Amino acid sequence: MQRSIPGYACIALLLLSVVALGQPKSSDVMTKPFITNVMKRVCDWQLANPVSFNARNENDWARAAFYTGVIATYQTTGDKHYLDAATAWAESFHWKLAQRFRHADDHAKGQTYLAIYAEKKDPVMIADIRHTFDSLILDPRPGREDWWWCDALFMAPPVLARLAAVTGERKYRDYLNTMFWDSHAFLYDQEEHLFYRDKSFFDKKTPRGRKTFWARGNGWVMAGTVRVLQYLPKDDPRYNNYVNLLREMAAAVKKIQSVDGLWRPSLLDEEEVPHPETSGSAFFCYALTWGINNNVLPAKDYLPVVKKAWAGLNHYVTAEGKLQWVQPIGASPDKVTIDNYQEYGSGAFLLAGSELYKIK
Repeated sequence: MQRSIPGYACIALLLLSVVALGQPKSSDVMTKPFITNVMKRVCDWQLANPVSFNARNENDWARAAFYTGVIATYQTTGDKHYLDAATAWAESFHWKLAQRFRHADDHAKGQTYLAIYAEKKDPVMIADIRHTFDSLILDPRPGREDWWWCDALFMAPPVLARLAAVTGERKYRDYLNTMFWDSHAFLYDQEEHLFYRDKSFFDKKTPRGRKTFWARGNGWVMAGTVRVLQYLPKDDPRYNNYVNLLREMAAAVKKIQSVDGLWRPSLLDEEEVPHPETSGSAFFCYALTWGINNNVLPAKDYLPVVKKAWAGLNHYVTAEGKLQWVQPIGASPDKVTIDNYQEYGSGAFLLAGSELYKIK
């Protein structure tokens, strides 16, 4: 990928600044003690510093994405404090999803409910999830209508995959597969092996004339895909389609990883927004590492990529545990500053750490 001299200079200055601040060496960040320590710092800081954008944020996908990371921190560290935090959050909603029962964003909390259900086996914890999807199955619409934006493929599909696994009811898998692959047919670029955020980007070009693919949007998809694969039986007729999708997207993002290990908001034109962006980068790191750990992606090709990404991400974790350079809530490549942070960024980072901890 061609990079201009100004782009290299910007990256070099950023790297020099973090080195000067005494950030950890890349050789240190792969150790298990480092990973558990930084996960706890990031999780604790974000729990203590919830983002308050509007009255709906407590009920939002942004916080739901964070709590997938809280659960991952519990599973990695064994510290029950994190399970208790997630349980208290879920109980505050009485284990219900949001009012917009068709909207995938409002299904995302179900990932945490199902994780807690796996620990405690209380049917109340998943009753509203079942009611919501039973209603949708009785009144279906195409994936391209209900899951018309690529972020949706993180929000709802993992809930359906795990719901099918815990209930043994095939209807949830069938609905998942029908919806996911219709959305895929609608939004996936077969040449670049990346997803458009939504149909408004089909003909949109960057200032340098390249197709516009949003980093976090594609991070949502890759993370959602591996979270489906965790619970989809290998004999499911669509299992290999998800595997092949992960492989195609992995190869695409591997080619465009930037010199600092992270990805830029506009994947094919890093000069459009020439700054690091940690939420999309963390989701890529998570999905690629899961692929290695589950023998879907060859370690010889992808372990250097995830090591570089994890080192790059850790350059932007403050001593207190704040993850910097997270693009604000949006729907396209946009400006980022070092002070920007969001709960979904922390959630993505924690998911990445949980998989890196398993690397052998």
